[in-house]
Parts: sequence; structure tokens; C-alpha cells
Amino acid sequence: MSTVQRGIRQASRTVRLSQRLCRSSALRPLSSCSPTVAPLSSASSRLRNSFSTMASRQSGAPVLPTEARAYDPEISDIADYVHNTPINSELAFDTARWVFLDTLGCGLEGLQFKECTKLLGPIVEGTLVPNGTKVPGTPFQLDPVNGAFNIGAMIRWLDYNDCWLAAEWGHPSDNLGAILAVADWVTRTNRAGGNLAGGKTFTVRDILEAMIKAHEIQGCLALLNSFNKVGLDHVVLVKVASAAVVSKMLGLSEKQTADAVTQAFVDGQSLRTYRHSPNTMSRKSWAAGDACQRAVNLALKVLKGEPGVPTVLSAPVWGFYDVLFGGKKFESQRPYGSYVMENVLFKVSYPAEFHSQTAVEASQKIHNQLKALGKSAADIKEITCRTHEACIRIIDKQFKPMDNFADRDHCIQYMCSVMLVFGRLTAGDYTDGSEAATSPLVESLRQKMKCVEDPKFTADYHDPSLRTISNGLTVELNDGTFLDEVVVEAPLGHRLRREEAKPEILAKYKRHLEPHFSAEKVKHLVQLGQDPKTLEATPIDEYVDLYVVKDSKFV
Repeated sequence: MSTVQRGIRQASRTVRLSQRLCRSSALRPLSSCSPTVAPLSSASSRLRNSFSTMASRQSGAPVLPTEARAYDPEISDIADYVHNTPINSELAFDTARWVFLDTLGCGLEGLQFKECTKLLGPIVEGTLVPNGTKVPGTPFQLDPVNGAFNIGAMIRWLDYNDCWLAAEWGHPSDNLGAILAVADWVTRTNRAGGNLAGGKTFTVRDILEAMIKAHEIQGCLALLNSFNKVGLDHVVLVKVASAAVVSKMLGLSEKQTADAVTQAFVDGQSLRTYRHSPNTMSRKSWAAGDACQRAVNLALKVLKGEPGVPTVLSAPVWGFYDVLFGGKKFESQRPYGSYVMENVLFKVSYPAEFHSQTAVEASQKIHNQLKALGKSAADIKEITCRTHEACIRIIDKQFKPMDNFADRDHCIQYMCSVMLVFGRLTAGDYTDGSEAATSPLVESLRQKMKCVEDPKFTADYHDPSLRTISNGLTVELNDGTFLDEVVVEAPLGHRLRREEAKPEILAKYKRHLEPHFSAEKVKHLVQLGQDPKTLEATPIDEYVDLYVVKDSKFV
């Protein structure tokens, strides 16, 4: 036996003997029960130190007290908002109704793409969950975790639902994947005799309120805090917002909601690499579904008694701020209310990344102008796009090869070129082998379009009173003629053009319903969507049943 092994065995025997003596004398002072350990050999001491688990000491992190800790204020603020702030804004509820309809329609449209539908359905084929979440447009009835993924993925697939642009961008209606899955499951379960969330059954009004709060959490965190600049994808905010609102829907207390939010922050965060060259891929289309799935899963774990991580943001060395946010704390511009839903952007005209919406609208005007002059996109020598910084950072890909759908729908040059050549931009124009994707003229024109930043456009983009997404296109023709610059500051669907957009939003919703339902069902859904009082009073399970398709031709 080596000297080290003998030393360790002797120390172990001494500790066990001391513990037995302490247990045999109940009246002995507590201090006398501290075991006296024989000194270890120097070799044994070195062995112990080399296998020390005191990682915090080795790293230089301070040793923190073990008593109960207060939650980071950023976490407490979210939990307090979710549980204690009533939503009294009728504008917010009206806007949420439009978002609700538009988002469900976008999800149905996503089902027309096999790359989307191949990811949907139960984990194990043929599984049916009694009283589970029903997935609109499909025959699937799933557990709420997988249901959240299914609904979230189909909603986000075409990048055609609402948008929020600030220091961080994103799509707050992505949270509907988690909200709808939990509400539908809880309601069906309780109708069948269950007692989830105290027997709660949800109406559409409850869903709209949860959407308003999820929008607010995601959008307010995004106002001054850029996650993309540290390489994180914006779906971290979907996960945080969804975890917060569904925890209350599940009947969790305010403290448990804080626990769920901390679990969302401590969870692994998605890198943006799947949104950028050379790794652009379809994961960007189901990343929000993944965030919804994780949020529901974490909230359910807290429901079972899993505690939170109170200083998940601020903990030295190991907290979110130090590990993932460059040591910076979140900045706050405004208290939580209903600002984000009231000011959210609707993506109305084109299935295009939102920073390009005004550029594509300008391209449509130029297409018509060229047509009136008896010319076409083939007569264009060069295009200059005057734009804002975020557009350049995300979708300026003048010479980058267009390898797949994900490349094309996040390239401002490609989107504008398709509009200039064909006078249209549809989701089908992004697919491999499509007329647009194989057009030599589109590819040639794409490489003739350069982007330059206008600091004024960038400033207006961040101005809380404006939040415009301006783009201006100047076209030079082959004969040396310059067309007047066409500038569009606010896209259709912006707060400044909301009323103008509503008929188009409704037409878009109707268009997305038609491939899935009979004309009679489409008419009923459209009329119900335009009757706020009836819609809001409708139980959510009954409303979701209207979207079930038992024999879908797309799934």
C-alpha cells in the first residue's frame, strides 16, 4: 500500500471514530463533536488539493453566504408585472386581437412548406395525448411542451408575423406558441375533471392579455439591450417572456414566476450562428419554437417544486451578466405596461425580414416607374440603398452566394431584386429551384445593389417616438439616367400607418385560411375575428377546435 493510500485510510478511520463518539454522547457540547483528524502526509495533502472541488476559490470568485438571497431586481420586476399589473388599455387589446389573428394565419401558411411540417407532430409517431394541446391546421393533439414547439415553429417559419425593432429585434408574437399550448391544455384538462391552475379555463380574452404581457417583457428588454452584439439570438427573450406568462397561467405564485424566469436565463442560450453566413440554415425558422418549448418545460419543472436561481443575472463570475453579457447590466427605458403591443409592427405586405420591408416597398414603386417608362430591371446599371445600421449588420449580403431559403429571405439585395424583376415577392420566391432563385437577372441585379448607412435613419430607428425603419433607393440606368430616390420611412403595418394596414391584415389572414378550410369555415372565422366581444368571450379550447384539420393535405 502506498504512503498516500495509508494516509487517506488513517484519516478516514479517525473521522468515523470521532463521529461515533459524538453520537454516543447526546449531552456533549456541539463544539466537542468536531472530529480531530490526524495530520495527513504531505503527499496525501497534495493529492487532496489537486482534486479540490472548490472551483469558486480557484477561479477567484467570492465566497457568498448561503442564506436566502433576494432576487435580482430585473427578475422581481418581471414577476411583479405579470402578477400585479392590470392591462387597461383598449388599444393594446384591440392591437392584440389583430396580432392574434395574423399570427395564427401565418402559422397556417407555414404548413404549406414540407421543411416545416417534417418537424411537427408527436415525438413518437401515433402518440395522442388525452386533453392535450391541439395544433391548428393539423390533426395533432400533443403534450403542452411539444405543442408549444409545434405552434411556435409554424408561426415563425415564414418570418411573416409581427416584429419589434430596437437595440435588439425579434417577433413578440412568437410567444403565442407557449401561451396557446398551455392555455389549451389547461382548459381541456380542467373540463375533463382536472384541477390545473385551480381549475382555471381560459377565454380568448385571457390569451390576448397574456400576449400583451409577453410582448411587453420581450420588447422592453430589447429596447436598450443588444443580445446580438454579444452573439446571442433574440429568442432568449421569447424564452424569458414565455416562461413568465405561462407560469402564472399554470397557477404559480409570484415567487415561482420569478423562479421560472431565472431558470430561463440560466438555461443554455442560442447562438446567432444559424442566422449568418456561412451557417445560415433552417434552424432560424424553428428557433422560436424551441424557445417556447423550453419555456413551458421550465415552468412545469417549477410547478413540481424546482427552485429558482435568485442571482442568476448578477452572480459574480457565474452569472448571466459576467458569462454572456460582457459584465454589463440590463438597461431599462420604461416600466412595464402595454407600450410594446400598442406600437408593435405588423408585417403586412411581404414575407421579408423587417429591416427590408420599406426597401421592398420602394422597389415595388420603382418597378412600376420603370414599366411606365417602357423599361425594366434589365436596364438598371446600379442601385444604392440608403439605410440604417441594423439593416447593414443583418441583411446586407451583396456578394454572398445564395445557397438556400434562409440566405434569400435574409438578403436585402435579393428581396429588392426579385421585386424589381418580377413586381412581386412571395414566400415561394425563396425556395430552391424557383423562378426567382434561378433567375440570372435577379442574381446580376443583386450584385449591383450596395448599402450605405445614413446616421439619421439609424437615429430615427432608435427614437422611441418614431421607431421608423427607413430605406431609400436610388437607381442609375445603363444610359446614365438617374431616377429620383424613392424613400419609404415607415412600412405598412407601422403604428403610423396602422389604420391603413388593417384591411390588408384582414385580407392576409383570409388568404392564409383559404387553403385549409371550406369557404363557409373561412367566412365564419373572419367574421368572428371582427367581432371583439364574441371573440374574447370564446373559450380557448372551443376556438382552437375551429382550426383543427383531421385530414390535412399539408401534414
